[in-house]
Amino acid sequence: MPGAATAQLASPPTTLVRRARKMNRILAATYPEARCELDFTSPWELLVVTVLSAQTTDRRVNAVSPALFARYPGPAQLAAADPSEVEQIIAPTGFFRSKTGAIMKIAAQVLEHFDGEVPDSLEALVTLSGVGRKTANVVLGDAFGIPGITVDTHVGRLVRRFGWTEETDPVKVEHEVGALFPKRDWTMLNHRLIFHGRRRCHARSPACGVCPLARLCPSYGEGPTDPIVAAKLVRTEGRA
Repeated sequence: MPGAATAQLASPPTTLVRRARKMNRILAATYPEARCELDFTSPWELLVVTVLSAQTTDRRVNAVSPALFARYPGPAQLAAADPSEVEQIIAPTGFFRSKTGAIMKIAAQVLEHFDGEVPDSLEALVTLSGVGRKTANVVLGDAFGIPGITVDTHVGRLVRRFGWTEETDPVKVEHEVGALFPKRDWTMLNHRLIFHGRRRCHARSPACGVCPLARLCPSYGEGPTDPIVAAKLVRTEGRA
């Protein structure tokens, strides 16, 4: 049966699945507080702050979002806003002119095509201007409870270090990593990976010597393995 053979070849090795799931359990115990670090109260707010978070920190976005949503609580208000006023509010996030144009255009599209409500499907979300799979999966997972894997810089770096995939294309990474875990685990897995990437598994000098995944990680040794040296690299709060 060609179909069965193809499916079998496409399945990840059992040893990889077991190791990946064990690593996820360790991350769950290490970061029980893992969550989306962007503040929001609705799907609309999460969509906007996720767009604003590009090339800046979650902390900066969280600092400006209360004023933004107090002034423009929904897509109708934002679509009709004076761009210069929006720019002034979100200026600390950087690239404020392009971000203002982006979120105002999204607001207009949500009004025109979705009756002012953020859609709850990947297919619909990616029709919005500048919204790709990464942003869409954030909104689906954290605002609608629909599991997804968001491949940002932290997630991409970690899953390659862990040997879960060798892919660099975000869509291929999303699919290969997703195949290792039950769908119900995807969103929380994402948060744990981001927490770990921000706090220990840094792009430069990962804190290997104090990493709870050390004995399972094929990239152990990329950073300092001396516990005293490595401990100095750990951040109690991520540079979100």
